[in-house]
Amino acid sequence: MLINQPAFEQLKSELASTGTTLIAVSKTKPVEAIQELYDLGQRDFGENYVQELVEKQPLLPEDIRWHFIGHLQSNKVKYIAPFVYLIHGVDSLKLLKEINKQAAKLNRTIRVLLQVHIATEETKFGMDESELAAVFLEQDLNHVQIGGLMGMASFTDDLEKVRQEFTTLAKLAETYRDHFKESPAILSMGMSGDYKIAVECGSTMIRIGSMLFGARNYPQNTQ
Repeated sequence: MLINQPAFEQLKSELASTGTTLIAVSKTKPVEAIQELYDLGQRDFGENYVQELVEKQPLLPEDIRWHFIGHLQSNKVKYIAPFVYLIHGVDSLKLLKEINKQAAKLNRTIRVLLQVHIATEETKFGMDESELAAVFLEQDLNHVQIGGLMGMASFTDDLEKVRQEFTTLAKLAETYRDHFKESPAILSMGMSGDYKIAVECGSTMIRIGSMLFGARNYPQNTQ
């Protein structure tokens, strides 16, 4: 078996009473591993790289809900626009407009989350509060559905710091709740090392990879 079934069952048990959706992050993992998890009932899978997602999607069951969770370049949107279920990391108005443009060409509405920079590391992507506010002033975005927010906490052993960052994101989601097209608003935060804190802070989607699939072998070309 290519996956950690006990860990999957444990996660399902932990999340059962919370209403939190598990996104199985399958980047760099073979379709056989994804299929194994699918056969156990998992339907939501997250990918970080456009090329990899485009290659995997036609090889797997049609009812998989594909979440794009990586840093998305504007010129790559067109490749995933026909089938992507939810784009988590919309970190600029420019990117949002491009998603809207590609969705319009396909006569579909693409669900998205706005990524907010809550961590101390400058390497993390995301909007600040002023950029977030500016998005909601845009009127001509009829082919995107902004469902909530996404964020990544600092990579640190200071769990109180992580909690504070998740709490900040949750408060922002509450501030802008009337602007979101889904109720309750989606709050995508929490990964293998900090998902328990994220759920305590109100996360509705956690993104778990290594716990389910093991260590990763990163390809040379990832975009």
